[in-house]
Amino acid sequence: MRIFFLAFLLVPLAEIYLLISVGGAIGAGWTIALVVFTALAGAALVRAQGFATLARARAQLARGQPPALEMLEGLLLFAAGALLLTPGFFTDAVGFALLLPPLRRGLIGRVLGGGRVFGVGFGGGPGVGYGDHGDYGDLGGTGNRDRDPGRKPGRVIDADYEKLD
Repeated sequence: MRIFFLAFLLVPLAEIYLLISVGGAIGAGWTIALVVFTALAGAALVRAQGFATLARARAQLARGQPPALEMLEGLLLFAAGALLLTPGFFTDAVGFALLLPPLRRGLIGRVLGGGRVFGVGFGGGPGVGYGDHGDYGDLGGTGNRDRDPGRKPGRVIDADYEKLD
């Protein structure tokens, strides 16, 4: 909770400082033009990467696999778009950083604790829906040994559910 308070306090202060500094160096008109340009360029980049992520998600669904990583990547792209549309240079820098696929995938891997996402397929034979997710590569985990005996032991994220009355 304290981190959010600090972020809401410090980010606007950093933005004001940067806007004043850049405005003093290149002038107010050029600063406004630069802020508008970064918003427009960022929106175009988010749109293109969003469509690419949507295409990967559809391909995952067509293979009978849940597009879990693509959904997480879509959330980060949404955050990048929001940051890029917010006027300021600090938020633009963070937004453009989120547009870098290796950084996005690293953040996703870190959030997942270095594991891989495996899910139940939407039809097909045994094992459908388990496996690698496109070009994400290894996020640090070793997969689900019970469903893929060829994998080495390691951190496994596996879940079952039971309906409670």
